[in-house]
Amino acid sequence: MSKTGHIEEIRKIRESFSDLVHYTPLELNHTFSLMANNEVYLKLENFQRTGAFKIRGAFNKISKLNDDEKRAGVITASAGNHGQGVALAARLFNIKSTIVVPEGTPIVKIEAIKNYDGNIIEYGNSYDDA
Repeated sequence: MSKTGHIEEIRKIRESFSDLVHYTPLELNHTFSLMANNEVYLKLENFQRTGAFKIRGAFNKISKLNDDEKRAGVITASAGNHGQGVALAARLFNIKSTIVVPEGTPIVKIEAIKNYDGNIIEYGNSYDDA
């Protein structure tokens, strides 16, 4: 695919979830700019609906599932923000989601996933176990 084709694909994807994903600003970071001897900007994705950029990838992937895949539902392992993105995207498409989190995952992360109708399974002592 050409560079132009990639840019068009990115624009189409961006438009497909423009109502869902919040605009997040860039902020010039003085310390990192000095360290890099260049202007360094931080993208403030903590303002995103799920607290992270991960809603973009989850929504894009789930939007492309075929009917059989949608009926089967989705499952992922996550320590929090990715799980929130998957649960929210699945809810928007009326798809069941299961999020496997490590035991001891902060309750605030678990509750956020549940608030997006994600089914939680706590398993293992680490992300890799989950």
